[in-house]
Order: sequence, then structure tokens, then C-alpha cells
Amino acid sequence: MKKRISMLLALAMMVTLASCGTSGKENNPGSQSNPGSQSTTGSQSNSGSQGGSDAGKDWHIGIITGTVSQSEDDLRGAQAIQAKYGEDKVILSTYPDNFSDELETTVQTIVNMSDDPKMKAIIVNQSVPGTAEAFAQVKERRPDILCIAGEAHEDLPVVGASADLVCNNDFVSRGYLIIRSAHELGCDTFVHISFPRHMSYETMSRRVAVMQEACKEFGMEFKMETAPDPSTDVGTPGAQAFVLEKAPEWIQKYGQNSAYFCTNDAHTAPLLQRLLELGGFFIEADLPSPLMGYPQALGELDLTAEAGDFDAILAKVEQAVVDAGGEGRFGTWAYSYGYCLSAGLAQHAINVIEGRSEITDMDAVAETLQEFSPKATWNGSGYTNADTGVKEDNVFLIYQDTYIMGNPGKFMGATEVEVPEKYYTVK
Repeated sequence: MKKRISMLLALAMMVTLASCGTSGKENNPGSQSNPGSQSTTGSQSNSGSQGGSDAGKDWHIGIITGTVSQSEDDLRGAQAIQAKYGEDKVILSTYPDNFSDELETTVQTIVNMSDDPKMKAIIVNQSVPGTAEAFAQVKERRPDILCIAGEAHEDLPVVGASADLVCNNDFVSRGYLIIRSAHELGCDTFVHISFPRHMSYETMSRRVAVMQEACKEFGMEFKMETAPDPSTDVGTPGAQAFVLEKAPEWIQKYGQNSAYFCTNDAHTAPLLQRLLELGGFFIEADLPSPLMGYPQALGELDLTAEAGDFDAILAKVEQAVVDAGGEGRFGTWAYSYGYCLSAGLAQHAINVIEGRSEITDMDAVAETLQEFSPKATWNGSGYTNADTGVKEDNVFLIYQDTYIMGNPGKFMGATEVEVPEKYYTVK
């Protein structure tokens, strides 16, 4: 059975963190008080990778993300850390858009970071297939390098075997909470859009199973639709064109009280565009952010002036959604998950290298996430393998509260909901 772990920080910490910058350019003002949290320091998954005072200040870290077209927020979070510490200390790289077909390139991109003699940590977000193998090769060459995986696409125990730390969105809790939020907003049908590659991932297949069970609990219909995989030959343009064409059929078939969820970032903008035009609900993206799909769906909303300030970004996106008639039907996380994860995990790595934290201290991870999301609340838990019952000490699942845009908007209180224990063994 999965043991819940609180990630909410103490008020004193919140006051301190509220003054921290979000991107090295602008600060996110304000803070929200949270109750204290339990300490969850786990054991090291790999020896010789703890860092410490001997590492001093003479370090480099590498951050590998997807490109702007596939996962822009992940890249922007990495750029925020680079802006904070400098290009000479934070080295950025991207893996190919069609990473499924270019596995060797992906692996080599990660492994190449270990050629730098000053490299002390490598962070990959999202950790696409090949990351586990790349980390294994890095550890063979340089066991002193911290290997950190954000949003792993491979089975979590596999990634955790070669990584020092793995952080994913809490697919179990969110599978329940997204359905619960849809029910509270009056939805009678939930439509899940994906493709075979994603459904082969444990995280996504288990989330679907949880969503199906939650729909039964709340008396909702659960439906599945398929859209093309953007990492195949069809590419992002072809996948988006398909969703633009098919979404009106889905909305007509399932009605305007249906809520939609897609597992791929590239599908999000065209789906949002059609839902804004024709009706329907969207609780939150697979990897939520006010930047995930909304600017494109709203006619290329210009957020240049708000860059790096997620409070201002959310306010502008929210107003545009309301103006487009979407009040009370569209949600997100107030702060980008991909941005916070890239920046937060990189900052955590630096703290470990400099001897201020331990790699598997969940409270320390929470602190760095909070630095880049000062008004948000987070929750999470340790990962337990549903097949073996084994808890992975270095794999954590996290989520932020759901925010529904409106006039005024509202948080759904998802981080305060106790997810029924039965959902942790659903698969």
C-alpha cells in the first residue's frame, strides 16, 4: 500500500521563498502559507554520488530537455537556471523531436555530458526512452555524477535503477483527482486521447485504469480516442491537423458536458482551440501549465511582456479564456510543471553538489519546486511498484493544485483531497 508523503512547506520557508526569482529575470510576488511537512530522506541509490562540501563551487551541471516544438516549458525552466548561474556552469542540450526513432542519438546526447571533467550532475526532463541506458553508461564512466530524471517515460523501477533521483507527476493521484474535478464541474463524460506508444508506459496505462475506476465512482462515462503520435513520420503538424479535424466529431458525439484529456503536449493546443469554439471541458494538461497549448489556442496570445512571471502569464491567459467564453470550463496548474521541474531539479542538484541537501530528501526537492511556484501548493508520495509492492526510495510522484480559470478563477483544492487507498493498487 502506498504511503502518503506531505510536500507542503512551513510558513517561514514560504516567506523566504516568495522573494526568490522565477527565471533570473523577474520575481513571482506573493506567497501562500502551508502547513509543515514530514521529512522523507531516503537512501542513496548509487554510491559515490552524494556530492558534498568537497565539490565546492567548482562544478558544471548539464540539463537535457526536448525542443521548443515538443516541450517548450521544460526548455525554458532549464534556461532559467542557466540565466541564474551562467552559461559557463549550466550546459544545455536537447534530444531529437523524433526521439523514438533516434534512440542512439538521445543516449549519446546524455552520455556526452559526462566528457566534461567538471560535470557533477546531469538532469533530463522529460526523460524519454534511452535515459535509463544513458544514465547507466554515465555511471560506468563517472560514478561521481548525479543522474536525475524528470518525468520518466520508461518504467520507473528501470529508470530508478540507474538514476539517483526520479520525479514524475503523480499519475495515480491525478488519475483520481482529474476525474473528481470534472465531476464537481458538472461533466458526465471523460474522453481520454492518446496513442499506443504512450499507452505502453506504466505511468500512463495505470493512470487510465485509475481514471476508469474513478469514473465508475462518480457515475461518469469513460471513453478513449486515438490520435497520431507526433514522434513518428506524421510529425507534430500532422498530429495537430488530425486533432483539429477530429475534435468537432468528438464534441458532437459526447456532448458539451464532456471533459477531455490528451497525453501528448502537441495535441493540447488544437484540442483547446476546438473546445473553446464548440464547448466541452478541459481540466488540465498531461503536464500542466498556463503556457501548455493556451497561447496557441487563443490566437497566438502574446506573452512576451510577461515572460518568466507566471502570475502575470496566468492572469493574461485566464482573461483571454474568459473573453473567449470558456469561463469555468478550462483548467491548468498555476505554475508550469515542466518549467518548475527543470528548474527545481537543477537547483536541487546544485544544492546537493554544494553540500546543502541530500539527493533523496523529498522536503529539499519540495523546497526547490516551491522556489519557482511561490503561490502554489504541492503534494505527492513515494512510488510503490503495483506488481511487487516494493517502494522505490529514490522515485517520487508529485502534483500541484488544479486551477480553473474564470471570473474569478478558483483552485479545486486537489492537494487537500485524500485519495482513496484502493486506487494505489489499480492497474
